[in-house]
Amino acid sequence: MRFTRLPAAFALLLGGALLSISEVSIAQASITLNPHCPPGFERDGGNRCLLRSLYQQYDSPHNVGVGGLKTALPAVRDGFSPQQIDLGRYLFFDPLLSADGSLSCASCHHPDKGFADGRARPIGIGGQEIGRSAPGLWNVGFMKRLFWDARAQSLEEQAQGPLYSPQEMGSTPEGVLQRLQSSAEYQRLFGEAFGVEGGLSLGNLYRALAAFQSSLISLNSRYDRYAHGYRDALNEREIEGLNVFRSFVARCAECHTPPLFSNQEIAVIGTPEPDGLPFDEGAAVPFKDATLAGGFKVPSLRNIELTAPYMHSGRFETLFDASEFYTKGRGHAVPEGRELYLHWHIWEPELNDDELERLVDFMKALTDERFKPDTPQRLPSGLAPVHNNNELALQAGEN
Repeated sequence: MRFTRLPAAFALLLGGALLSISEVSIAQASITLNPHCPPGFERDGGNRCLLRSLYQQYDSPHNVGVGGLKTALPAVRDGFSPQQIDLGRYLFFDPLLSADGSLSCASCHHPDKGFADGRARPIGIGGQEIGRSAPGLWNVGFMKRLFWDARAQSLEEQAQGPLYSPQEMGSTPEGVLQRLQSSAEYQRLFGEAFGVEGGLSLGNLYRALAAFQSSLISLNSRYDRYAHGYRDALNEREIEGLNVFRSFVARCAECHTPPLFSNQEIAVIGTPEPDGLPFDEGAAVPFKDATLAGGFKVPSLRNIELTAPYMHSGRFETLFDASEFYTKGRGHAVPEGRELYLHWHIWEPELNDDELERLVDFMKALTDERFKPDTPQRLPSGLAPVHNNNELALQAGEN
């Protein structure tokens, strides 16, 4: 495990002790939080950023049917201030949140990899391999269930999982709060984002991370332009793939329902684990429900081209392989001796290779990164931003 190269004024003490960073904060120019809302958001009179999308003009329910081209989106988590969103951006890339200064949120959710990490299973603190793949974060503000096993009901609740997991970032509430409080810059910025009375607290840490993640909006793909009425946005192969996707034979849209491309439900599909790994009980554990054994939240397919490998365990390397799994027969990969309550949509559509290729063509038309946020070049903590899994990127320059 390599550690961040710290400035001379730093003293990194492991085991939950403080990082002495106030001298560095004074020496460098102060960071200013962006007073403007991110792209796709409009600031109201109360300094709140509200999402603006063409999908808001449609009144067709998002939770009925298989998602027509002009179906509304579910409610989104918005209303954060520009300053709260920007503070969350700095925190997201800051390894100060991990116990040993080696990992940030972006270590497992890289902006250039669909906010996933390109690995079957991420690497956590001390080089430990985490049990499930890192899901992408685009449009996570629409999600009402978080984590693969759907155990969290809000982004604030979700943030505490990796922060305090011994296998992931290895922090404690007391440790992360101490490290943040040791930074004069963070003290000032939390006051700027949440007011003097709110200030720096664990609750506002979680809220700032939620604010930033809710700003990761991807609704301007070529599919979206097609859905809004510009037919030439998709080529003929992609339109064929859309037709397969929405067909009663393939039934992809019944779980990956447009326009979010997830119905946000838990589904037991019987996907295989990688060789040598035990069966993952999935949602059965947090919900204490044996019928959910092997069940996982239906992920969105937005920017799916960028987030290989696929499934909760990273079992499939390509979109073709992941699509082919569904046409190999109901329950074909269920471990011997296990009886799972497979979702009724899992059957035997018998799609041929050409139809599978068209599905892949269509899913690639869901790629849209035009609102990808900038990676800060320096951080309030004085540490170097970390956004490579187990590789500590050393950067310099202006934020």
